[in-house]
Amino acid sequence: MPTPPDPAARILAAVRAIPRGEVAGYGEVARRAGLPGRARWVARLLAASDDPRMPWHRVLRSDGRIAFPPESEAWREQAARLRAEGVEVVEGRVHVARAQRGADALDAEVWGPD
Repeated sequence: MPTPPDPAARILAAVRAIPRGEVAGYGEVARRAGLPGRARWVARLLAASDDPRMPWHRVLRSDGRIAFPPESEAWREQAARLRAEGVEVVEGRVHVARAQRGADALDAEVWGPD
């Protein structure tokens, strides 16, 4: 897959590349898009996206927590979507090691083989 030239497109491509049942942090997504330190931009792009196929629910805070206020409608929706994909969510948090498990596979998916 060729690397999109537009930074926003690179971020959205990195989010789309997160496999079903896997998660990544906002900062990790930014890094994979070649934009380290732009975690807040990732969050803003996802908030503005109206693509119903965008797997926004697979992106979490760096410590594995859902970023929405606890028990809000969005918090419950994200937790439900993650659980539907087999991700264990306990009190709004996914174990961080699980979030990092597919890092090499995600790099390969976004950027292609080395």
